[in-house]
Amino acid sequence: QVQLVESGGGLVQPGGSLRLSCAASGGTSNRYAMGWFRQAPGKEREFVAAIRWSGGTTYYADSVKGRFTISANSAKNTVFLQMNSLKTEDTAVYYCVYGPGIITSSIPREVGYKYWAQGTQVTVSS
Repeated sequence: QVQLVESGGGLVQPGGSLRLSCAASGGTSNRYAMGWFRQAPGKEREFVAAIRWSGGTTYYADSVKGRFTISANSAKNTVFLQMNSLKTEDTAVYYCVYGPGIITSSIPREVGYKYWAQGTQVTVSS
């Protein structure tokens, strides 16, 4: 059983920055990916970014490319999402995810991730 603890959400003005963190514990696989999905009010949940633990390959949704950066501290089993140039449309609940044995085609799909954190609110507003 994998436990995920995320932190770092909050309120920020448009153009500002926030960094989300997600620490994983209890995992035994060395072939997995971690990342984030988000869900805005009245919208479907969508993929944001992910990183493969082995090799460090990163993946991003088109809507966040160039603004968000995902990275990892392997020693602490922690993944980070640096969000810059935030827009009001980035407002959502952000969910950290963990996908053991995930295949590349499943990286942007909810079905690829077995474990989900509780979610953290990110609000971008003036």
